[in-house]
Amino acid sequence: MKHLTLITSSILFALLSGCDDDVKVVEKDVVVTNTTVEVVEVPTPVIVEVAKGEAPDIQLGTRADYLINDMAKSDLKTKLESCADGPFYRTDFSIGHRGAPMQYPEHTKESYIAAARMGAGIVECDVTFTSDKELVCRHSQCDLHTTTNILAIPELAAKCSVPFTPANAASGTPASAKCCTSDISLSEFLTLEGKMDGANTQATTIGEYMQGTPSWRTDLYATNGTLVTHKQSIELFKSLGVKMTPELKSPQVSMPYEGMTQQQYAQKMLDEYTQLDVPSSDVYPQSFNLADVKYWINNNPDFANQSVYLDGRDSEAGFDPSTPATWQPSMEELVADGVKILAPPIWMMLTIDNESNIVPSQYAIDAKAAGLELIAWSLERSGPLNEGGGYYYQSIADVIDNDGDMMTVVDVLAQDVGVMGIFSDWPATVSYYASCNKMPASI
Repeated sequence: MKHLTLITSSILFALLSGCDDDVKVVEKDVVVTNTTVEVVEVPTPVIVEVAKGEAPDIQLGTRADYLINDMAKSDLKTKLESCADGPFYRTDFSIGHRGAPMQYPEHTKESYIAAARMGAGIVECDVTFTSDKELVCRHSQCDLHTTTNILAIPELAAKCSVPFTPANAASGTPASAKCCTSDISLSEFLTLEGKMDGANTQATTIGEYMQGTPSWRTDLYATNGTLVTHKQSIELFKSLGVKMTPELKSPQVSMPYEGMTQQQYAQKMLDEYTQLDVPSSDVYPQSFNLADVKYWINNNPDFANQSVYLDGRDSEAGFDPSTPATWQPSMEELVADGVKILAPPIWMMLTIDNESNIVPSQYAIDAKAAGLELIAWSLERSGPLNEGGGYYYQSIADVIDNDGDMMTVVDVLAQDVGVMGIFSDWPATVSYYASCNKMPASI
């Protein structure tokens, strides 16, 4: 601490002139008589104004800037450009799909941390189980051969449901393998390392087979992916201050499994949140199996309002998001069953009007009319959009031709469809948009 004697009022004016422009200086006659002022040296606070509550600063990197620069000239582009200096904050509108798997191995500690630091207010753990019925985070019960190093560990590779078979160029047979969490115990699972999801189906060796990362992703951060159990993910998410959306994955083994029924499996997932003192308001349990969702609604009232039905009915023959008669059950029937949140793929909620604008589909319009909240999946999962964007953008492929269109899609989903959140493989993109539009902060 320092002491000084204030001699004239000019010193006071000089101090004030260095403050923020928002400070209003009022001039008054002041009589100063040998007053001692204590000057305490403290850090200058950074105030982040958010739409609701408080949230920490987040780190978005440069991808959002790249996407905005790639946009065609429009009012939306001008608006987004005006937010380049932030402030940016965490919102529940931004959901980390498997973490941040565009560049980090999915469902790993590293991927989850990256998602939270990019402003995801909600992060996903897909839930499946090991041979000893312990819950772990994996997108599929049988994806260990493409998402981990299991094939490089001979004693564990020997336990895989289907061992590695090299490609046979003469017969045209691709390389293959199938390794499941149910093939190994929890302790064995935790010895594995996560890698970027992918496989080289032309491979003749295990080493070649494991080198299948798509060219638009990267292996730069894939050298030591840390796998986690479901409970470990909960503890990690609590420490990161994010909400949680566990997805109960469909078993690829016959149920009941070792005495565990499907309903016991569904209940076990929720019980682990209760055991670890997580408020039900911080959890959005989800499943593609409507029976799982109805079980939660009917047997776990604390979790009922936030149970999410993931809509994968587009895999059914005849399904058409523009034709309500092909939706079984209907939107009204889902509501009657207690469903409050519906989560379809992005393309099912979008279509193109006569002026080539991206607009809400009949599916989206009817869902909102029935009183359903909507969540979209999954942004930035298909790679570059200059060739139409792939599966997630199939209904609007005719008007997509550059990466900047990603922001247009986000804008239509947010403003016209009215989704409550967007899953993304790179949450920073959605976080930028949400902060720029002053959406509520995650609290």
